[in-house]
Amino acid sequence: MDVNAHRDHPVFCTIVPPHVLDKLARAGDPAIAQSAARTLEHDALQRTRRRITTVRGLAAAASEAVSDKPNRTIYDAENQETLPGKKVHSENDKPSKDATVNRAHAGLGATFELYLKAYGRRSIDDNGLPLNATVHYGEKYGNAFWDGHRMVFGDGDGELFLDFTLPVDVIGHELTHGVTQYTANLEYFNQSGALNESLSDVFGSLIKQYSLGQTADQADWLIGKGLLGPNVTGVALRSMKGPGTAYDDDVLGKDPQPGKMEDYVTTGRDNGGVHINSGIPNRAFYLVATALGGNAWERAGQIWYDVLTGGELTRTAEFTEFARLTAAAARSRYGEGAELDALLKAWSQVGVAATN
Repeated sequence: MDVNAHRDHPVFCTIVPPHVLDKLARAGDPAIAQSAARTLEHDALQRTRRRITTVRGLAAAASEAVSDKPNRTIYDAENQETLPGKKVHSENDKPSKDATVNRAHAGLGATFELYLKAYGRRSIDDNGLPLNATVHYGEKYGNAFWDGHRMVFGDGDGELFLDFTLPVDVIGHELTHGVTQYTANLEYFNQSGALNESLSDVFGSLIKQYSLGQTADQADWLIGKGLLGPNVTGVALRSMKGPGTAYDDDVLGKDPQPGKMEDYVTTGRDNGGVHINSGIPNRAFYLVATALGGNAWERAGQIWYDVLTGGELTRTAEFTEFARLTAAAARSRYGEGAELDALLKAWSQVGVAATN
């Protein structure tokens, strides 16, 4: 079987989950409902086209010839849905007059920087993969996604969602789906899908913290802060610190994420609730990172990265498998110390067994 087949059938991963868009599509405001329905229809079509994930996508090992500098190209879809769109910005170009282009360029760079400086990873595939992005995708398109080849950003409708290049953690989140694609290649269903989403939230948050120079106690642990429109009652798409508290809005609905296993949501929607139940491992990471203190991308992030890239995580992993592997990774790298203690306590607090 072709080891590169995963590139032809990547999982379609969006930052705004379908349950939110479905709620909006039934909104009383016709403009909001129409925009959400159009976004939902687009995402459903793309998700169907990419539903089958094939083989573990391990990339070739990086060599000395691989650059430590990103290679970024930004395209403009000009509010159409044809990819990649018109090329408008290359790596060494001067800043664009379009702020959206500049934010996309900077976000790709921030993601490249965190993975390189913290973990020695050279781009998404660890082999210098060029980073491409398309901005101004669709008409009032209310989402951003990684399609297996590039980042794609909608402009939002200006009321519920603003420009999707605004939060750097959204960019980092989506690009981390690419890292997962090239490493553990977690199936995008049920608990393995929730782990896939959680890993993107974890490293998206770390990318924001790294770019801002924040320690774990200084971080807000919000995903997508600054994305919600001015009249939305909420602060972000998700909260790693307090799953279920990110928003509670008449139109958007209430954040449905649980923070512990006893509240796990069993559903056939959203690929088994991948954007919902990701709140459980999200909170576990937050608890580990804040218990250890300092820079979250160092010890806590290193343990999560070791598991993601270590080759032992199965594609259909459930939370308990991931938790046990984090314990093994902590023990292997740090011994029987504070890191392992914090990790075991965190998983216990969210109701996931990290030991056999």
